[in-house]
Amino acid sequence: MPYLTSPVLPAGTLSRAPQPTLPTGDGLLLRPWRAEDAPAVHAAFQDPVMHQWHLRAAHSEEEVRGWIAEWQRGWQQERNVQWAVADAADDWLLGRVALRQVLLGDGVAEVAYWTTAAARGRGVAARATEALARWALDDIGFQRLELSHAVANEASCRVAAKAGFALEGTKRSALLHADGWHDMHLHARVRGD
Repeated sequence: MPYLTSPVLPAGTLSRAPQPTLPTGDGLLLRPWRAEDAPAVHAAFQDPVMHQWHLRAAHSEEEVRGWIAEWQRGWQQERNVQWAVADAADDWLLGRVALRQVLLGDGVAEVAYWTTAAARGRGVAARATEALARWALDDIGFQRLELSHAVANEASCRVAAKAGFALEGTKRSALLHADGWHDMHLHARVRGD
């Protein structure tokens, strides 16, 4: 049975070219992950704040190298695309930004991010998220980007607002963290916002 609409983005939209490096224009660089990022990622995941809001723990640099290999494959698979967020001047790792649960046919993806402890409070997450959203919506042609965070994570709520993601509602008991079920805010940014 044929569909009544065409895919928003056809398969191959991302993978037909190498994953790009995206400058934010204000001192940050979104770049593909490299194996040599493993020590910095491992160190970032030792921070208790990461344990509070994220579902994974990093027990070793070797484990993180496995994550990075998975992140590198994500571009070709067009399902879970990750960038390292680095200082444009010295390539110091400041965080990560990603398009997860990519549905090219629907033109929809979920944005996710984290920052290192040293990068917090400097607008890194908001600037990286805004740059990724601009690229995904304006350059690639996604229709909708969603962003979810625990309601109790007020810093993530500020990031979403600064990056132009409107609050659409609360998903009750939507995600299990180490300390129990969390209500999640749902934010979105659509093409033309």
